[in-house]
Amino acid sequence: MRTSTDGTGTRSPRRPGPRRVPWWALAVVLVGVLLATGALPGGAALALARRTLPVLALVAALTVVAELCAGAGLFAAAADVAARAGRGRRPVLWALVVVLAVLSTAVLSLDTTAVLLTPVVVALARRTGSSPLPFALLVLALANTASLVLPVSNLTNLLAQDALRRADAAFAPLLAAPAAVAVVLTVALLAVRDRRAVAGRYGLAPSRPVPDAPLLRATAVVVGLLGVAFVLGLPTAAAALVAAIALLVATRVRRRPLPVPPADLVPWRTLLVVAGLFAAVEAAHVAGLGEALAVAAGDGTGPGALLRLAATAALAANAVNNLPAYLALEPAAAGDPLRVAAVLVGTGVGPLLTPWGSLATVLWWQRCRQVLLDVPVRAVVLQGVLLAPVVVVGATLALALVG
Repeated sequence: MRTSTDGTGTRSPRRPGPRRVPWWALAVVLVGVLLATGALPGGAALALARRTLPVLALVAALTVVAELCAGAGLFAAAADVAARAGRGRRPVLWALVVVLAVLSTAVLSLDTTAVLLTPVVVALARRTGSSPLPFALLVLALANTASLVLPVSNLTNLLAQDALRRADAAFAPLLAAPAAVAVVLTVALLAVRDRRAVAGRYGLAPSRPVPDAPLLRATAVVVGLLGVAFVLGLPTAAAALVAAIALLVATRVRRRPLPVPPADLVPWRTLLVVAGLFAAVEAAHVAGLGEALAVAAGDGTGPGALLRLAATAALAANAVNNLPAYLALEPAAAGDPLRVAAVLVGTGVGPLLTPWGSLATVLWWQRCRQVLLDVPVRAVVLQGVLLAPVVVVGATLALALVG
């Protein structure tokens, strides 16, 4: 039994604290209660599952891809390339991270950026003697604010595609201006905030040898093909699943150990929590949440109306999570492309204030813990306070101007 020292200097037994019920178990119980009581009717549950299960499957497959990329040494290799490309100038290195984060988010989704790029950037900062926290926070910010470029860039974008198709609206032209403004404002604000942390020059520590060069090359090819599949508009969940299976086979053929235990390859706990949030929001809609949100979101497509809708979406995303928040507010958009886009702005670039605001943020926290980077909650909240109001307002005004 563990002991502790009391005020007299003697040791007394330390009683273990109460065991907490895990969030994923609570989510499972919640879904069961909603179904058993009829708060979530069977028909509504099936419709919700058909819409959200492909999204959750995509997250699961991308996480497996990320873990196997880490095991193959792809992160370390990418960090080495970026460090050499910076030529000893830390501002150039920071700019390279910006480019990598924007491209990764636009083409491979914000969750991929959170999972794949975060370890690269942390390793890169450490190898160059830079403070890793500003670089990691930059990745977190751009994983969210650069997520309006393509439908695959954000899971909420995938949820919105049906509504935009029904309105005969093309995603990329509609969101191009808000996406550009969101990225520019984010980079400008963080460049000013971190100007001292990313100043000066750096020296290069010796790079580590590649553990398995053929596996590394195969992994790079699979990830590149996955990006091409996303750009071509192939089914995202299926493409990510094929990539995950290919990397698993390659890892086994090369007889390399898995980077984590098999049970931890898929973030099933996080997925169960998100599924529970989906179910809770759908049950709340059945109970009349839609009417209340419609009042809060207002109507119209003028600048003021779009700002009101985007702000409501951002607050909802920070309160519960951006995925259920989008589903909750989509009816308030009434199928109008501009209003759907305003909801995407709020739920895409707005959830920066809370650690659970977006699934990408949750995954980013997990990766930071895995690479032993301590991230104070205060740092994330303060960054959100700096970015969220400015970026949401700027992107929404760009949408209103173009629209």
